[in-house]
Amino acid sequence: MNDAAARIYAAIAAIPQGRVASYGAIAARAGLPGRARLVGRLLGEVPDGMELPWYRVLRSSGHIAMPPGSRGFREQSRRLRAEGVEVKNGRVPLSRFGLDADLDHELWGPPLQ
Repeated sequence: MNDAAARIYAAIAAIPQGRVASYGAIAARAGLPGRARLVGRLLGEVPDGMELPWYRVLRSSGHIAMPPGSRGFREQSRRLRAEGVEVKNGRVPLSRFGLDADLDHELWGPPLQ
């Protein structure tokens, strides 16, 4: 495994339960800004035996990247909900469940409803 892959897998593994991150945020945290597609590719190539919370990685809009209604879509939704993450129409509100939601809340206050 090369260094970039190891850093990306480490960033995914570090997403805490009940939180999500976008492909781009994972790339940035791994020191590879602008490499969101690499994150997606590597998620499809996880080495055998490596357990990652793959379901916590979403599009930058908060949407699940898999086709709606697919087995993967349903599994990702189920796993996120089991951790208390709100999933509505295949989308998670990043302002509440994103990795940086607490920082945003501290700086700007609660999100407007």
